[in-house]
Amino acid sequence: MKRLTTTVLLSAALAGALPVQAQLGKLLGGGKAGKKTGDFTTVWEGEFENKATRLAVTDGTGKYIIATDDNSATVLNSDGKLIWSGDYKKITTNKTNKSEFQYTVWTDNGGYLFLFDERKLGTDRVAVIDIPTGKELWNSEQYQNLIPKDGGGGDNQELDTVKYIRELDSFLISQRNSVILVKANTGEKIWETNRFKGGVGAYLYDPQRNEIVMLNFKPTALGALFAGFKNQLVRINASNGEVLWDATFTGVIEKELVTRKPMVDLWLKGGKLYVHLNGLSVYNYENGQQLWSATYEDDMGGSSGNSLFGNKKRTKYYKLIAEPLFTDDAVYLVILGGRDRVKYIEKHDLESGKLLWASEKIAGAFCMPHIYKAGDKIMVQVGGKFQVQELRLEEVSNGFSAGMALGGFGGGSYQAWVPYIYWDYKNQKNGVLAIDDKTGKTAWRSERFDKRITDLILDGDKTVFVGDGDEFYSYDIATGNQLFDVKHNDAKVGKATDVIDFGDKVVVLSEKGLASYNKKDGSRAYASEKIRGVDYFYKIGDNYFLRDQRNSKNIIYGIDMTNGETKGSVQSKGKGGSPEYGDGIDITTDGEYIFAFKGKKVEKIKVNP
Repeated sequence: MKRLTTTVLLSAALAGALPVQAQLGKLLGGGKAGKKTGDFTTVWEGEFENKATRLAVTDGTGKYIIATDDNSATVLNSDGKLIWSGDYKKITTNKTNKSEFQYTVWTDNGGYLFLFDERKLGTDRVAVIDIPTGKELWNSEQYQNLIPKDGGGGDNQELDTVKYIRELDSFLISQRNSVILVKANTGEKIWETNRFKGGVGAYLYDPQRNEIVMLNFKPTALGALFAGFKNQLVRINASNGEVLWDATFTGVIEKELVTRKPMVDLWLKGGKLYVHLNGLSVYNYENGQQLWSATYEDDMGGSSGNSLFGNKKRTKYYKLIAEPLFTDDAVYLVILGGRDRVKYIEKHDLESGKLLWASEKIAGAFCMPHIYKAGDKIMVQVGGKFQVQELRLEEVSNGFSAGMALGGFGGGSYQAWVPYIYWDYKNQKNGVLAIDDKTGKTAWRSERFDKRITDLILDGDKTVFVGDGDEFYSYDIATGNQLFDVKHNDAKVGKATDVIDFGDKVVVLSEKGLASYNKKDGSRAYASEKIRGVDYFYKIGDNYFLRDQRNSKNIIYGIDMTNGETKGSVQSKGKGGSPEYGDGIDITTDGEYIFAFKGKKVEKIKVNP
């Protein structure tokens, strides 16, 4: 298995303009925030008044920059000036102090800092602070067992027992025998129902009816709290908590190893509710009756163990199977076979669930991550990259401040599970398959991909572009005729690892740099061998960024995709930042500013002149 990237989080997480960020543990570091090159310019450098060992992030706009440690928080404005700084014990009226879990929720009006003070021998405390002002909005000692007493089971996005409902600006809090909806800005209880038990695995809000559809899951670390748990899918009146119907679902909701994202999706289409979990189940939205289902394995996982004295790595594989592809009257599913592990496509009637056709079976493909509809063809990517999430038991060094924070005397090292997320390739059957949409028969195929296959890029219904590492191809979708074959080796940027759709060009991200090809004829627009070891790319606003995290580094490059030139780069030297971009880095949602964090220091960097 050839490794492609290291420690990169999903670009899909960038889609939310108002992210939730959390930290259960320590961020360690100090000194200058980042190292810049190129045309990136420093707007200002600032310093927090606390140790910034918990959170160090900005909201999506860069208007607020917050840093926290166990007992205090500091907030700066967009100019790097202090807005407020204070100790939790003094801010909160219930004397919330050392907070084992903290997370921010960003809103249009600023955001909330949610604090959990878990007390092993007393009553747990919760407090919510208004980020723009530093004022306590509310506190409570009513909500208990939100995090395990052993301190484990925390979630990098939010707690298993607390779900923020953005559409209602409210929190759904799970307790032993009920779930409670409270206003995020006041803590006022809106309603409570005992007809739903467990954590909220996923929810869907219907604004026209002011209703919530949600399904539950059993938090592993708090399993004893939810005795008698059963799978529930419920539709609830969001104004008063009335349960309009209560159905069941098949399967167990798991969370991804590192991101802790629940592996389930909900969609509401044409009066039907679709649940993507262990296949696809379809329910009548009005009464909760299950209409039809197609059961299949929709992702796989593998683990190498978690013993301190044996294996020192836990591994899971994701993004192996394409998500359901919906049209107005049909849905297309990638089916993973039983013992033989073959894969194939099924087309189902959207109304009745009737199987309309099944494609030929593909053996030898480890993954089938993408399918597309182009005219009267279903385009299938056989093989390609998949996501690996790992926890590795590593020796982590710590300085004086770190040693003190961990209860030691400074210096030395300790063992910790270090998270990694990266994309990988595996030797497998690779190819492009075009299926006739009416019959399910194979219209044409290409298997000229011996070593790997990149993702497909479709130009409308006419052409498809794809690479195999050493060459770059274009095919006519209707006929399968090869339109061009470009020797990507000649660009001298290494093997292709990913592709970027950029207007009338395709940019091929490679091991040593970039190469761009014109869609019309495959002629090379440029090749740039200036950047090596790129993990991933991000399109943020109108800006493109590449990322390199080899050898425990975290470097963000700004790229001009019109010519492949590097605008500049920032190398993080600390911890903190947003998990989307790695240690010590956060980027505004328009891509115009980068924030670099290290310990108490923060630097605001302008991307474009």
